[in-house]
Amino acid sequence: MRHAWLEPVARPVRAARRLWRSSLSVRVVTTTLALSLVVVGLVGALLVSSITSGLLAAKERSALTESTAGLTQAQQIIQAADVSAGAPTGRLVDAITAALAQRAGNPGLYDVLLLATPPKRGDAPERGTYLVTESSVPQALREAVQTAPNQSYTYHPIDYLDGRSVPGLVVGSRLTIPGIGGYELYYLFPLSGEQQTLDLVQHTVLGVGVLLVLMLGLIAYVVTRQVVSPVRLAARIAGRLSDGHLTERMQVRGTDDLARLGASFNDMAASLQDQIGRLEDLSRVQQRFVSDVSHELRTPLTTVRMAADVLHEAREEFDPATARSAELLQTQLDRFEALLSDLLEISRFDAGAAVLDVEPADLRDVARRAVEAAGALGERAGSEVTLVAPHSAVMVDIDPRRIDRVLRNLILNALEHGEGRPVTVTVVADDDAAAVGVRDHGVGLKPGESSLVFNRFWRADPARARSLGGTGLGLSIALEDARLHGGWLQAWGEPGAGAHMRLTLPRQAGAPLRSSPLPLAPEDAVARSARRVAPYARPATPAGSPGPRDSTGAGMPR
Repeated sequence: MRHAWLEPVARPVRAARRLWRSSLSVRVVTTTLALSLVVVGLVGALLVSSITSGLLAAKERSALTESTAGLTQAQQIIQAADVSAGAPTGRLVDAITAALAQRAGNPGLYDVLLLATPPKRGDAPERGTYLVTESSVPQALREAVQTAPNQSYTYHPIDYLDGRSVPGLVVGSRLTIPGIGGYELYYLFPLSGEQQTLDLVQHTVLGVGVLLVLMLGLIAYVVTRQVVSPVRLAARIAGRLSDGHLTERMQVRGTDDLARLGASFNDMAASLQDQIGRLEDLSRVQQRFVSDVSHELRTPLTTVRMAADVLHEAREEFDPATARSAELLQTQLDRFEALLSDLLEISRFDAGAAVLDVEPADLRDVARRAVEAAGALGERAGSEVTLVAPHSAVMVDIDPRRIDRVLRNLILNALEHGEGRPVTVTVVADDDAAAVGVRDHGVGLKPGESSLVFNRFWRADPARARSLGGTGLGLSIALEDARLHGGWLQAWGEPGAGAHMRLTLPRQAGAPLRSSPLPLAPEDAVARSARRVAPYARPATPAGSPGPRDSTGAGMPR
């Protein structure tokens, strides 16, 4: 069970994924923005880092220079001072601090701390400027100053007695005052100005980077649109062409690559229109020829039928050879009439003139009538035709005449190739669909023949004669009738294991088919260790929409 709380998050993610897959412009612009963001971010970080390093290096140089000059001045003050016994030491420390603070200017560019080196005597005073506190000097720096011969420095916040704290650079050096002992002189340089400069640089780089990324995205969108728009137009016109609007063409402007693409597309469309027109003309001529020939043959056939009927009724008065000829003439005339009827029906399908007379009907009754009508043919073939149907009615919106013809053709095909073995007709239904399967246990179908069984006049074995007088068009007409109902007609077979023809119909007219309630591969075949089910058909074109014709059966895979 899906978590309901994830749905608000999953919905926009699915929408974004669909948009990403369906739009080339979105992919190009998004990719450009992402790459631009990475590049601008790297360049901005490098620029800020370079400016920061430059500012700090300059600050370090000036700080070390100022600290060295201050240390020299402090030593000069010590040398000029009276350091005899009993001289006040605090006054000398104050003088050094005041002199160094005066060098800093007003406001001061730095602060000064003069701290006694531990262990210090009680009479060793410590001084500082501008309320700076001793915590501004980290212990690690003090240890480094006490041990290193030269100046040491580090970056550390400068703390004041009023609670302020600013980033700073602390430079320390050793100083010896005679009569008092060792001292540590610290210069504390606030970095407030440098911090403001860096903040300004960062904000500027960020603003310029965002503006640059947006401009690159806009440029990518404009450039992509110039390329994608003709491609979308070509796709739209190709869709119109596939719908039968063969006069659609692309507008060609200029002489660039896209213009050449449009010109080539138009040439291709014109060539397709010409070829399709020729094929349609040829198809109409062929359909008209078949229809005209079928109609024209009916008149002489009627005359021949009348004469044949006279001969057939008087055959007992003839000698055996003449009587047999009269019987053969009658049989072939029956087959000829059936062939003419099938050709006329096929011509109506080809011309798109076939219509349905839909009404609710019990599919069990239609199947039962087809089985009963095939009883005599079953006796001739030596096969028993059995009907397996549910006890409750299977109501389906169908044209009973056409479905009866489909089932009779399927049963006739099963008897023709059943080799005298039983034939089973099964009716199954669910809420959405109903299916009728015709199963024989004869020669079956070889690999690849399932895709050919519904072709017109196709035979698995051309040398095999039609023992029951079929015309070779029965399964083709059955396929067209199934398509006319929006149904599927599918075939399965294995050499030596027989064949199974399955007709699947929607229970309501016009409803789409999604599955069949009857498996295509029979249960007895599935149980065989050497079973092999051959896919042969693709889904039928939805009702009401044009689509290509084929002879592979109308249906979905098993």
